Amino acid sequence: MKSNPTEADLPIAELRKASKHFGGVVAADDLDLTIRRGEFLSFLGPSGCGKTTALRMLAGFETPSHGDVLLDGKRVNDLPPHRRPVNMVFQHYALFPHLTVADNIAYGLRQLRPKLPAADIAKAVDHTLETVRLPGFGKRRIWEMSGGQQQRVALARAIINQPKLLLLDEPMAALDKKLRRDMQIELQSLQRSLGITFVLVTHDQEEALSMSDRICIMRSGRIVQVGSPRDLYDRPKNRYVADFVGKSNFFSGTVDSVSSTTCRISTATGQMFSGISTQSLTAGQAATASLRPEQISLTRQSGHGVKVRIVALIFLGEHTEYLVRHDTLGDFLVLVPRQSEASEGRFDLGADAYATWADGAALILADD
Repeated sequence: MKSNPTEADLPIAELRKASKHFGGVVAADDLDLTIRRGEFLSFLGPSGCGKTTALRMLAGFETPSHGDVLLDGKRVNDLPPHRRPVNMVFQHYALFPHLTVADNIAYGLRQLRPKLPAADIAKAVDHTLETVRLPGFGKRRIWEMSGGQQQRVALARAIINQPKLLLLDEPMAALDKKLRRDMQIELQSLQRSLGITFVLVTHDQEEALSMSDRICIMRSGRIVQVGSPRDLYDRPKNRYVADFVGKSNFFSGTVDSVSSTTCRISTATGQMFSGISTQSLTAGQAATASLRPEQISLTRQSGHGVKVRIVALIFLGEHTEYLVRHDTLGDFLVLVPRQSEASEGRFDLGADAYATWADGAALILADD
């Protein structure tokens, strides 16, 4: 006889056919998602796609118009935020400027009933400050802290109650690029050390790719695809996902032939692209070839690939990004590693070159 599942066996949270309507506007539509215990999951999509609404339903700030929200296997649609084992870090941190760092962090503990001894609260605050690498900052005022330090204070306030689920609503949007990268690494380390499930909302694909165990891609209130960063990058479900996760070049055409392992399409000008497809395609169907910039090489040797002209270039240190123009394929991106430039030499603006890629390198996607 199969025993009843323990809490450790259950997902930490679930959305089951969850929808949220604001009048005639459908902000979230029929969301089905299982969030695994201890994972780092990101909602990724453009503004207005429904990712923050999904987060707020998990937090309890929004009640589903239809469907259910579950935490630890229990339906919590009507459970208010303060009764859920969930904490949230907001985009602008929502810290109390009139309180010290220590008082901000201790705020949640002081609301518990029965009250905790002051010495226990002070000990917990000191330990949490150590965890977020702010030891000795307890007496500081919020306005004396940098943006990155304020974010750590917001994190400390959120984790001191030891929530089972920590929700982050674009917490790094206000940080500069270098600090944002540093905080991404710190967040990953913090999540691993605490073992708390993190759910992040972001529109920054690089942030989602670098931090997440899984990413939930959203569009127009619906979930398009859920998978690991590598799965989404290598096997996007459609052009929308391929375009949103990393950079890609797209070439529209018609399916020419399909085999068990490859699919070939031809453009209107007769250029052929071959590759694998994650969908069932048939000859004559409209389709798009997705070719990542790093899959294309540039050479000066005539007769190799297609002839292009360099129309723009951006030097990015470890590689150079070239925008090249072909007479019929139009403009597309090529990413050339620095070691490749060492052998071929640097391509100048306006110079002719030949773009090549391996047969079968493209991913063939149905138009939708």
